[in-house]
Amino acid sequence: MGPKSALAYRTIRERVASGEYKAGEKIPSERKLETDLGIGRTQLRVVLARLVDENVLERHARSSYRVPGQEVSTKNPGPLEPWQIHGERTVYDNPWVKLNLVDVEPPGVERFEHHVVRLHHVAISAVLDDQDRVLMLWRYRFVADKWGWELPGGIVDEGEDPHTTAMREFEEETGWRPDYLEHLVTYQPMVGMVDSPHEIYIGRGAQHVGDPTDVEESGHVEWVPLSDIPGLMARGDLLGSGTLVGLLHLLASRRQAAATTDQ
Repeated sequence: MGPKSALAYRTIRERVASGEYKAGEKIPSERKLETDLGIGRTQLRVVLARLVDENVLERHARSSYRVPGQEVSTKNPGPLEPWQIHGERTVYDNPWVKLNLVDVEPPGVERFEHHVVRLHHVAISAVLDDQDRVLMLWRYRFVADKWGWELPGGIVDEGEDPHTTAMREFEEETGWRPDYLEHLVTYQPMVGMVDSPHEIYIGRGAQHVGDPTDVEESGHVEWVPLSDIPGLMARGDLLGSGTLVGLLHLLASRRQAAATTDQ
């Protein structure tokens, strides 16, 4: 795509990610988008076709598009009684990890102290290029005594927006600046005992701006074909739950887009 098409592509994706174009609703007409984005009809249709292939948009009618709805058939059960928390005390604390004992009382069970490890808030990014390759780092992790591929990411500083963290860490660790990042999911990797919110971001396209500046966290940087991911996973070469969550989403999205195209 040329510069105008690339800008139009990023703009529409950002509007979907920000909620300006809401799930389940039609986006503006092609005529309005042409004027708004300063792009010709043919170029616009190439952009829209790519966004449909990526499952960012879906065709609604002739020359009409909408953001896929987030419809879920599974219903949550009715109100259930939560655990009661009577207090919390710190056993160990440093800038990286805190170990607490929490006085809890599950429904119908006697009170007891439950260990809770509190770690940092983390932001991780999976960015694809126009050849369906994802930018990854080959790193050594001494805790597991293992080399493997990881997505770039890092700790969210106090008061920092996680999106800012994701952009900053990606550039510092890889030397590439994402064209954009959109939030995918927030999850807890070990929710039974460890408190460490993980934010996963997805993007497409990045510009090389120099060498990595975070020497401690950077590793060998490589654009890895998305088609290699299942094999790397089977081989045990993917490290960390955040890496797996981001990559599995990319694989599922590609499979869904392919199935839609085949229909």
